[in-house]
Amino acid sequence: MTVVRVATRASALARWQAEHVAALLRDADPDVVVELVPVHTTGDARADVPLHLIGGQGVFVKEVQQAVLEDRADVAVHSAKDLPSATADGLVIAAVPVRADARDALVGRPLDELDAGATVATGSVRRRAQLALARPDLQFTELRGNIGTRLDRVPDGGAIVVAVAALERLGLQDRIAEVLSVDRMVPQVAQGALAVECRSGDGFLQERLSTIEHRPSRRQVDVERAFLAAFGGGCDVPLGAHVQGRVLRTFAISDDGERVSRELHPISADDPVASGRKAGDAVAAFIRG
Repeated sequence: MTVVRVATRASALARWQAEHVAALLRDADPDVVVELVPVHTTGDARADVPLHLIGGQGVFVKEVQQAVLEDRADVAVHSAKDLPSATADGLVIAAVPVRADARDALVGRPLDELDAGATVATGSVRRRAQLALARPDLQFTELRGNIGTRLDRVPDGGAIVVAVAALERLGLQDRIAEVLSVDRMVPQVAQGALAVECRSGDGFLQERLSTIEHRPSRRQVDVERAFLAAFGGGCDVPLGAHVQGRVLRTFAISDDGERVSRELHPISADDPVASGRKAGDAVAAFIRG
């Protein structure tokens, strides 16, 4: 019997993700016993503060990663979109299971059915920027908290924006008013994917986790994260990237809104990660002049 302690945020969605990884591990090896280690993060504790004011992406993962580094847990399960582009020292992303739908959804009303001047609630600068380009008349308000809290805060006559994967994982897909196509709303880097981290020196556990790796999903995540790393941004930057086949679709906008980039970049079969870096360098050069 092998006991694997899985660190996870305490929200319903995070626990679903951890349980999903646990089930995959048990399916791969019935002798594996999984114990969940709930961790309360800064991002969850300060749900009333915009992410960019309390540290950006890392606020949802640092404490979970620390539990692994301090040997209070063996692995950490994250929404891959929450991870900074640089992997924390001492850790490795040992597995990316099959990716779910990467797209965003509106809850409330479809985009084209929102009244002039309607309010859309979202804490994502990426989502705000792209919706504002499609509908300059819209008003925006901050939105943080777990999925249940967000669904309770749909503005009258307006909408909120939520990842399709989050709603599907919690059985709430019936709340979707519209799934936004990727050409209309380029998703966040690695959205819809899970990332399973363990200590970089733990070869035994890395081998176990390799059994739940889905190579096509890993390739997509690696290319998108390479784009993010080369661009040098996080969730406080209006930036999106999404792999479709041999193409990387990207979105970025400058701080003053004067430069907007929507591009399709070819992905090399020989070195797809290099293609992601090349795209990040090119988009950054354009956006930053």
